[in-house]
Order: sequence, then structure tokens, then C-alpha cells
Amino acid sequence: MKKSLLFLIFLVILVFQGTSSSTDSYSAVYMDRANLEKSVFYIETVKECKNPGKIYYKHPYLYINEKYKGIHVIDNSNPENPVKKGFIVAPGCLDMAIKGDIIYIDNAVDLVSFDLKEKEETSRIRNVLPEPISPEGYIYGYGNRPENFILVEWVKH
Repeated sequence: MKKSLLFLIFLVILVFQGTSSSTDSYSAVYMDRANLEKSVFYIETVKECKNPGKIYYKHPYLYINEKYKGIHVIDNSNPENPVKKGFIVAPGCLDMAIKGDIIYIDNAVDLVSFDLKEKEETSRIRNVLPEPISPEGYIYGYGNRPENFILVEWVKH
């Protein structure tokens, strides 16, 4: 009984320590609407994968989301030697889906279709997606931003 009680107290202390010690702070990063609508494009420059998110596979390519930045394109024809091919720049991107040769990307609050063969944006639906919630779990107030600016990223201090 005594050991169980001590273990329970230890467990409670451990849980509270883990939840109350967070000192992370985040700031919203904005992009004006006009630049957001010109921001999705393909570059052949290989970027380092620093903050990976979701992964999508469509033979023979891997598509790895770089949170808030875009999508790494990797040729996985030889799984023992994957080759980085390029990067789809898409500020605010956290998710993707592929059907045929079209990859659907969230570009902050817009849904963009991007042709993988032609390497260009083919359509955009404006303001169809919610803004990304801060990592701290709150939705940023709309009154605190410049007019015609879209939240595209959360940066940790």
C-alpha cells in the first residue's frame, strides 16, 4: 500500500512537471494576400529538411511536408539511394493530397492545385481553409493583424 501511494504521488508530480514547465512562446508570421497568391512554385534547389510534417508517396516519388514552408520532392526509384529533386514552395503549407498528376496543397487559408508534370499552380480556392492554430493551442485574433494579410506561420521564440 505504501509503495503504491508513493508511486502515485511520483506519477502526479511527473505529470504536473511536464505540463507546467512549458515556456515556449510563438509569434504569428503574415504575408499579404497579393504575395500569397504568387507564392506557390517549384524550385530545383534542394533544401534541408528541418521541420518535417506529413509524408505522401506516389510511385516513384516521396513528398515530405516542410511545415509552413512547402514540400520536398524526392525520387525514391532506388529506396537505398533516394535523390532530392526539388521543392514546392508553399507558405503556410501543412497538408497535401495527390490525385493523378495534381498535388493539392494548403497555402495558408487557400487550397491550391499544383500540376506535378508542368510544375505550376493550376487553380486556387481562396479562404476555404482555417488558419493554423498556434502550437500553444489558441486561435489568433483577427483584429490584431494588418488588413489583407494572411497568417502563414508560427515562429518559436
